[in-house]
Amino acid sequence: MPGGESTDMSSATPIVHSIDHCSLIVANTAKALEFYMGILGLELDGSRPDLGYPGAWLQLGNGQIHLLEVPDPYSVVERPEHGGRDSHVALQVSDLDAVIQCLEASSIGYSRSKSGRAALFCRDVDGNAIELVEK
Repeated sequence: MPGGESTDMSSATPIVHSIDHCSLIVANTAKALEFYMGILGLELDGSRPDLGYPGAWLQLGNGQIHLLEVPDPYSVVERPEHGGRDSHVALQVSDLDAVIQCLEASSIGYSRSKSGRAALFCRDVDGNAIELVEK
C-alpha cells in the first residue's frame, strides 16, 4: 500500500464481480470489425447510440468490447513485441488450435504465452494486444 501501510485484504468482500466492457481505440472501425468479427467471430451489438464519433460495440458473453474511432494518444508509444508485456485484453477461447489456423490464414502474427499456458498473444490492426486463452 502507498506509504508503507499494510491492509489485510483476505476478508474483504468482493465489490467488483465482472467486467462490463473494455474500450479499444481503433483508426478505422470497418477494418477493426474485420478482425474482431471476421477472425475472432464476435457479434455486433446494434444498441450503440450516436456518440458523436464512429465506433462499434461487440458482444462478448455478458460483456462487451467497445471500439472507439477517436484520436489515439498512444500512437507514438513504442509497444513491446510480446503482447503479454503490454496492456491487453484476455479473451477465453475453446480451441486455441482453431484460433491459430484463423490467425495464420489471415497472416496475423502471434506469440505463445511465456507462462506455458495454452494461450497466445496477437495484435489487432491498430496494435492493441489481445490475449487468447484456451479454457
